[in-house]
Amino acid sequence: MNIHADALAEADRSGSHPLFRDVPSSVEFNKLRKRLLRQLRQAMEDFSMVRPGERWLVALSGGKDSYGLLALLLDLKWRGLLSVDLLACNLDQGQPNFPKNVLPDYLSAHGVPHRIEYQDTYSVVTEKLPETSTYCSLCSRLRRGHLYRIAREEGCAALVLGHHREDILETFFLNLFHGGRLAAMPPKLLNDEGDVMVLRPLSYCAEADLEKFAAAMKFPIIPCDLCGSQDGLQRNAMKAMLDEIERRMPGRKDTMIRALTNVRPSHLLDRKLFDFGGLAPVGV
Repeated sequence: MNIHADALAEADRSGSHPLFRDVPSSVEFNKLRKRLLRQLRQAMEDFSMVRPGERWLVALSGGKDSYGLLALLLDLKWRGLLSVDLLACNLDQGQPNFPKNVLPDYLSAHGVPHRIEYQDTYSVVTEKLPETSTYCSLCSRLRRGHLYRIAREEGCAALVLGHHREDILETFFLNLFHGGRLAAMPPKLLNDEGDVMVLRPLSYCAEADLEKFAAAMKFPIIPCDLCGSQDGLQRNAMKAMLDEIERRMPGRKDTMIRALTNVRPSHLLDRKLFDFGGLAPVGV
């Protein structure tokens, strides 16, 4: 029997997906797992993400968020609550000291269908930008383009990303403070070509919960050597600001997320979004 079949057979005996065979049995972990699953399912329902029979490409970077996303989706699928096929995909971007064997070994050992793609975007980014620049934007665009291509090649209707609640809020404040617009990360987005849907099922999930989940699941985390070592990023400033707000006023992050779902165009200043010129008292 091969590794994939061994993992699935073991899972059949334990009644859960192979990724969960060695998880803690504590009440705390079970509550955490249920909370993340509930929030993930709520996001998928709220934004109509699931179309039965589709195939999803789940982007796996090796960080805590994408590991958590993959595990939760596999958990739902194992329970019969997610009617799509899943293909995990890691894009090896040629970063220095990237441990190439970690992800394929981990995925194979747990019976997870996957594809590993090598594209040296690291050289492109470092060649085009000076060391003092922020690499994230260009790196993200190059990575996204390759993931769209892979989704097409694999017959996947959706690219699924591990962005969470804090990512959405940080993006909102980055746009507010630096972009002069009200915009965040949408939980569901159609790419420019119109052939691949981008989904973010972790939109309601807290980063702190995903950190605890990753630690309990013992994911083999791979740090980002490209941008993770850059200091002074604007996003880090937004993260620090939000953490300070949450420390002073617990629960504000959840309130902010709810606010993004409760927009009143008539109480903003966008004349393209609301017809202020058409407002007039009754009888005039």
